[in-house]
Amino acid sequence: MRFASLGSGSEGNALVVEVGATRVMVDCGFGLRETVRRLARKGLTPDAIDAIVITHEHGDHIGGAAAFARKYGMPVWLTRGTLTVFRNQYDKLPEVRNIDSHAAFAIGDIEIQPFPVPHDAREPVQFVFGDGTHRLGLLTDVGATTPHIEAMLTRCDALVLECNHDASLLQQSGYPPGLKRRIAGQYGHLDNHAAAHLLSRLDNSRLQHLIAAHLSRQNNTPELALQALTSVLSNPPAGLTHATQEDGFDWRELNTR
Repeated sequence: MRFASLGSGSEGNALVVEVGATRVMVDCGFGLRETVRRLARKGLTPDAIDAIVITHEHGDHIGGAAAFARKYGMPVWLTRGTLTVFRNQYDKLPEVRNIDSHAAFAIGDIEIQPFPVPHDAREPVQFVFGDGTHRLGLLTDVGATTPHIEAMLTRCDALVLECNHDASLLQQSGYPPGLKRRIAGQYGHLDNHAAAHLLSRLDNSRLQHLIAAHLSRQNNTPELALQALTSVLSNPPAGLTHATQEDGFDWRELNTR
């Protein structure tokens, strides 16, 4: 299994997961031409993608999905709640598949386990991807952790984890009070220390890669995010980094130890 990000942040998100001959793109928050350009930077052409899997309906995650799926003739997987918002695009897509937020499914060689998360969307989910041996956990766009989230993400081999903001920087920012409350609220985004607290509650003995993701340009820095995560790890993984809005992160591969 290997995975790479095309970009991560409020201006657009997409993650590619590859197992064997199968590749799925998780979210597609960039325009058609930009998505193609970012795929090329990872050595991929659009026809290399077998399906798009959507976490929720916010524009930075779903904005380019319909155009990309129509252009290249691929299925889109999403929850029924997300579909209610996406309904105006439904008839224009080659194929739409529904996700049950508690039921695992497979796309080709990739095992996918969705799980529900608290976020200000209709029926948002995040995912654990598997190849029968390794597990890649994805958690962004979540306001608070839950016991179920912890159970899903424990003993992952790789983890892409939201570190959206530093709480102090957010409160000192020029954002309107309502926006500050939304971001910091139970249905908003994880701050650095909330992400670190979640990480501290997991069994990280298998962890090879840890990527801080969905960082705010205005209210966070990579240094603050990574410092918070490493503070709770006795043995940080070699594959420790952060995802950027411009380039995401390059291919990461999971190896059998």
